[in-house]
Amino acid sequence: MPALYVMIPAALLLVGVAIYIFFWAVDSGQYDDLDGPAHSVLFDDQDPNHLAAIDEANGPEQASKPQDPPRV
Repeated sequence: MPALYVMIPAALLLVGVAIYIFFWAVDSGQYDDLDGPAHSVLFDDQDPNHLAAIDEANGPEQASKPQDPPRV
């Protein structure tokens, strides 16, 4: 029985901290865009003007040379 005197306040404190962290995340905008990051993973390297894609296409021998920016 004496353990309940410690466990119940500890559980309430833990729930209070979890609720505080949840409301902090909502207020700071963590849940504003739920679909954007999931879709951006699929399309990150598809941009032909992306510098990593240009270096990969040119090969390692041309990757160290300075290049003009790609024309759009």
